[in-house]
Amino acid sequence: MTFNDFREIGNVYLYKSKSRNLGILKLLNLIVSLTALVVLAIYYGYPNTAQSDQNLMDIMRLSFGFYVVHYLIKILYDFHPAEFLRRTWIEGIVMIVLIIEGVSHLFFDTLIHEPVFRALNISSGVDLSLVFIQIYFFIVVIAELLRKGSILPRVKMHPAIIFILSFLGIITVGTLLLMMPEMTTSGNGMPTLDALFTSTSATCVTGLMVEDTMVFFTFKGQMVLLALIQLGGLNVIAFASFLALVARFGVAITQHDVIEDFVNRDSYLSGKSMLGRVVLWCLGIEMLGAIALGLVWSSDIPFNGLGDRIFSSIFHSVSAFNNAGITLFTDGMAHPWVATNWLAHWVITILVFFGALGMIALFDLFDPAKLRSRMRSPWKTIGFATKIALYFSFILVFIGAISFAFLEWNGVLEGMSGFGKFTTAIFQSVTRTSGFNSVDIGSVGLPMIFIFIVLMFIGASSSSTGGGIKTSTFAVIVSDVWRTVRGFDHVQLFKRTINPTLRSRAYSVLMFFILGNMVFLFLLTITEARLLSMGEFSFVDLAFEQVSAMGTVGLSTGLTHLLSPAGKMIISLSMFIGRVGTLTVAFALGGRALETHFKYPEGHTMIG
Repeated sequence: MTFNDFREIGNVYLYKSKSRNLGILKLLNLIVSLTALVVLAIYYGYPNTAQSDQNLMDIMRLSFGFYVVHYLIKILYDFHPAEFLRRTWIEGIVMIVLIIEGVSHLFFDTLIHEPVFRALNISSGVDLSLVFIQIYFFIVVIAELLRKGSILPRVKMHPAIIFILSFLGIITVGTLLLMMPEMTTSGNGMPTLDALFTSTSATCVTGLMVEDTMVFFTFKGQMVLLALIQLGGLNVIAFASFLALVARFGVAITQHDVIEDFVNRDSYLSGKSMLGRVVLWCLGIEMLGAIALGLVWSSDIPFNGLGDRIFSSIFHSVSAFNNAGITLFTDGMAHPWVATNWLAHWVITILVFFGALGMIALFDLFDPAKLRSRMRSPWKTIGFATKIALYFSFILVFIGAISFAFLEWNGVLEGMSGFGKFTTAIFQSVTRTSGFNSVDIGSVGLPMIFIFIVLMFIGASSSSTGGGIKTSTFAVIVSDVWRTVRGFDHVQLFKRTINPTLRSRAYSVLMFFILGNMVFLFLLTITEARLLSMGEFSFVDLAFEQVSAMGTVGLSTGLTHLLSPAGKMIISLSMFIGRVGTLTVAFALGGRALETHFKYPEGHTMIG
């Protein structure tokens, strides 16, 4: 009897129990992963005794053992083990690492990678590896449960509801984590409202903060912020791909319009493995940014060893590419340690600009296959959506930089070198979508503050982590206005005709954004009347804060930490709506539209 014959007999014998046992293991996997994550939260979030630490770590090791056994059983039940290993090679590598570490701990009472982390002066490196592995397996479990034939019920949900609930889930978990004692240097945790505000700001990649990240949070708290920024950023740019995974929930093709705010339709419907590409490209760009920052940090920064330098580089790279604008320096990039660290400013500027372009534009511009295609066929050009994102982003950066240099030459730029003024003007113009600041925004003159409000209102490009009405909306509206002024028959942009549906969506986004800002700003004038009456801040500062929040920018003139509890709730809601998109909220609240096959007689009225 050959080996293949033996395998065939084994497969036939195992087939009867395959579906039942794998279903039970899948459910157990979810329970084990959730339990392990709760144990991790207790282990890192609260002070524990040596005995309780040991007990919690034993539970973690048991969970790792379960993961290994589960993976081996899946190999056993698979009819094509070699193909299964090729398909799950990442998970296989993690399993090999867990087995090696388990054997090392069992026989030598140490972990293989402990010396590596000690050499990098990362005291909690081993603990971090446990966190990453548990989160990885939790993601694997969720992905398995979403596959066809899952034990999860086939619940029909509107895609807008899915998107909103995913953000609410991340924000809720982040709030609970930030309230834990071990997350703050005081050992008391954040108050509930401040934790909610901070979690919302990080998840919605806004960057408005009520506390100084550098001194208020411990390393664990900063890690939570980093995770929230990464999850929030990926949630936005990967949502279109996520829809393809959850199409079995009953999402109709006609409902996919709900996310056209974020991603070009042709791209996400045609991409076979879009989600994987999005994640890999994001992580790849962030890794390159972290390496660049690690090389150019100023020698004035008192890093506590190589590990601290690496973490700071990763944190700022992720924050920049995701347009979050949260830094580990008091007063941001205006801190004396980095205020004249021009190379670091340029790295962050490039990361923010790429993040604000959007993944669809980045794929179109830098995908190797498309680059080769354009080299072979010079007549081929970048896509229509990419042209809008790229050209209008450059135009807005140019306008912002020239305005900043002209208006603030003898203001906040005074005393800087020529190269410093040039860098700062570009930096502040590009970071209009992210909230990084290399000068005191509260000291910027009123004319430039007004221009900042306009630039923040327009925001970044579609499918990006930036907010605002988006460059695509702005481009369509400007083209429509130009058509009206010149009396053209059609709205044209880059030798393409804009259809009425697209124009209608653009004006809808504009109106929702204007109304949203007006309503929330009106409420802020009521809740922050005491703050305005003190004379230190004006109505313009309040308007700046509101537009910055709804545009998910994060720039502030300095009043964020002075907001009343009601004001913090209003700004939190603004950040949330600005992040998920005004049209997404409208779709979620609007219900199912009824199709009608008739129309009323045309009406006419004077306009203007």
